[in-house]
Amino acid sequence: MNWQQIEGNWKQLKGKMKQQWGKLTDDDFDRIDGKREELLGKIQERYGIDREQAERQLDDFSTRV
Repeated sequence: MNWQQIEGNWKQLKGKMKQQWGKLTDDDFDRIDGKREELLGKIQERYGIDREQAERQLDDFSTRV
């Protein structure tokens, strides 16, 4: 699934994203609202990882859904 599809189905995919990234809150997901860059930033912040790792996780997620 490409990012435009994820963005378009944001509300439906939030549950799966919460399973993947449990440290992110409902408020985080509401603020992110489908914006890839903001999601990457929050993943980096909450998990203490670099951008490359966060992008890898996000790419893996988008491949699976």
